[in-house]
Amino acid sequence: MPQTFYITTPIYYVNDRPHIGHVYTTTIADVIARYHRLRGDDVFFLTGVDEHAAKVVDAAAQRGLTPQQWADQNAKVFEDTFNKLGITHNDFVRTSQDRHKIKVREYLAALLKSGDVYQGEYEGWYDAGQEEYVTDSKAEEYGFKSPINGKPLVRKREKNYFFKLSAYRQPLQQFFEENKTFVQPDARRNEILNRIAEAVDVPISRTGAGGWGIPFPGDAEQTVYVWIDALFNYLTFVDTPDRRHYWQSGATHLIAKDILWFHAAIWPALLMAMRKCDGYDWVVPPRQIYAHSFWISEGQKMSKSLGNFIDLEKIDQYVATFSLDALRYFLATNGPMGTTDSDFAEAKFIEVYNTDLANTLGNCFSRVCNMTGRYFGGNIPVKGPGASREIGEAFVAVENRTDSLPTQAFVEHRVADWRGSLDGLNISFGCENVRKLVSAVDTYIEQTAPFKLAKDPAKLPEVGTILYNCAEALRIASVLLWPVIPAKCEEIWRRIGCSHYAEALANKGRGDLAEWVKWGQLKPGTPLLTGDALFPRWQPPK
Repeated sequence: MPQTFYITTPIYYVNDRPHIGHVYTTTIADVIARYHRLRGDDVFFLTGVDEHAAKVVDAAAQRGLTPQQWADQNAKVFEDTFNKLGITHNDFVRTSQDRHKIKVREYLAALLKSGDVYQGEYEGWYDAGQEEYVTDSKAEEYGFKSPINGKPLVRKREKNYFFKLSAYRQPLQQFFEENKTFVQPDARRNEILNRIAEAVDVPISRTGAGGWGIPFPGDAEQTVYVWIDALFNYLTFVDTPDRRHYWQSGATHLIAKDILWFHAAIWPALLMAMRKCDGYDWVVPPRQIYAHSFWISEGQKMSKSLGNFIDLEKIDQYVATFSLDALRYFLATNGPMGTTDSDFAEAKFIEVYNTDLANTLGNCFSRVCNMTGRYFGGNIPVKGPGASREIGEAFVAVENRTDSLPTQAFVEHRVADWRGSLDGLNISFGCENVRKLVSAVDTYIEQTAPFKLAKDPAKLPEVGTILYNCAEALRIASVLLWPVIPAKCEEIWRRIGCSHYAEALANKGRGDLAEWVKWGQLKPGTPLLTGDALFPRWQPPK
């Protein structure tokens, strides 16, 4: 049944241009958003940039620009990059916009009135790399250096406004107990729970920002601490009459592991505090925080000095050489969605491209199209008498399993496993299910040998059954892969007479997954068009 679904990425600092980390998180969020649109859900997908950081002021000063000029320049690069990469976000955050700043001041004024925000004095360690205050114990654990950039932590003492995080230890613990999948993966959940038990009140304003930032309500000398300002973006950009229902359905926040504390502890506590304020009883905690790991490159931590940094230029090279869909597929299937970092290595990229996309999906589709053209004039054949084997039997051979299913039941099982994977944000496992389906089709062709049967005119009806089964299984596989490789799947749809899928997604903004994955949708007699290889096999230049 269609649902309302709201997904966000973190908002990215504009002190520099986008790199593979930004592209990865945003691409994964796009895959998830597309999946829910394919299901027919009402989806809102939010991404954007965080502009009020101190490092933005520093980077601007180094270039002789104002913070706003530098933010404008880099915000455009982020937005242009996401558009070029086919990201389907519904809105783009800029925290310097009035629609954000006005709401943030309203929220904090309400929290001041309720008493959950108060004025006090802070003395402790400050991590300029992360723009985060850390406790004495954490500073000692870090060796009094930033875990982000290795620079020394700074001892600070200043008057600030504080949020009463300590008052929400027990409510947070209870919320975690009642919502076991709130933080994923599970290992991250345990990490946060241990820290919540020792949570203290946190400063949410700062002095000395030079006017760059959101003025704290009622105190012109203070600006809102950049992390609090940033967290509120998830709410400010849907706090309108026509969008508020997205928030109330429960947000899914996709983030990297280094910012989990803010999202999984401070953010839900702030929202709990807001619910007690007049007029904010509609505010609920997010549905889920998913914290992925990092990319390394060629087996090492990314570094510009090592020459292994995956920047925009290198991303453009991969897209130009292999296609945007190939990049999306690699990120989705080999990225760091779990608790360990992933290696972006060129040899691995080429291996995945050739094995999964060129040899498996692309080659299998070409074989079916070419045989249909050769034996049935390029039209999808009638499904006639049964073939000697089922695709499900081929799957047994591929997987070395002992069970077997009729073709239709086998495909339905693959669809169900894929849906379960995508619902749990396990995109890699979902793609593996589809790859196994396509591999089973390939093995089915080898086992039934339609290219041999076609030599006997009496066997052509059986050949028709085999090729119909292959084309129908590939049609369903293309529906399942659309969130990950949309352009190539829409090309498949064009060639098999299913362009109405792409039209529905483009015009209505949503698909009909339940209907589109039903077996038997292809109509005999429909032209099955040949064309260029979907993914030409890559060979190193001579």
